Amino acid sequence: FTTDLIPDLLGNIAGYTFQPFKEGLTEVSTYIGTRAENMRQVRDVLSENSALRAQIDELSQENDQLVEDRFELMELRDLFELNEEYKGYDKIGARIIGKDPGNWYSVFVIDKGKNDGIKEGMNVIAGAGLVGIVTKTGDTWAQVRSIIDDDSNVSGRMLNTSDNLIVYGSLESMENGTIEFGQLSDPDDEVNVGDKIVTSNISDRYLPGIAIGFISSIKKDPNNLTKSGTLTPSVDFEHIDVVLVITQMKEEPGLP
Repeated sequence: FTTDLIPDLLGNIAGYTFQPFKEGLTEVSTYIGTRAENMRQVRDVLSENSALRAQIDELSQENDQLVEDRFELMELRDLFELNEEYKGYDKIGARIIGKDPGNWYSVFVIDKGKNDGIKEGMNVIAGAGLVGIVTKTGDTWAQVRSIIDDDSNVSGRMLNTSDNLIVYGSLESMENGTIEFGQLSDPDDEVNVGDKIVTSNISDRYLPGIAIGFISSIKKDPNNLTKSGTLTPSVDFEHIDVVLVITQMKEEPGLP
């Protein structure tokens, strides 16, 4: 027995004892490093996703603005064409700032009033024809009652035959996209679906020749003397944002 064997024995024991431990440390170190790298990659991905979400939100806002601008441009184009169609009348442009509850613009408020020269009884147009009439005014606002309101009625005439009729507002009928008419005298059966109705010369409130809408249904009344039915308005009463107020009034001299 010799003491030289002791260091070798201890070395072998240390080798057997610590080698697995070092291998374990290496594996743990590798695992921790891998996890750290994975976490870094996750943070990078989350950061990229956050940036992408911000870009998407920004693009979405830009798209919404473009859609709004396009709608407003189309509306302004329609108003320009309407202004040209009725260029014999002076007009003031106004934006709607309030309305009655519900889907339809039956009664609403505009941002122009007495200070701008707006008066009760002035006719209001938009889209492709008649919207309604000014019923109340304040210094900076005015209320408009549209032709579809239940309390509204308009003296109209058929554009192709000049036969007179009365157009009645009806919010119930508007659920089908129409309003009602009656007291149409058509003895020769010349009026048909699709024919155009405009404001009548005999109206005491509305200027003549403004488009109201088109016949969508027609039938003889029980008296066999007159006809009634429904018409599709020229204006989209579910989507109105800006209008034109005609400043001339029916009772003014020089107007029919």
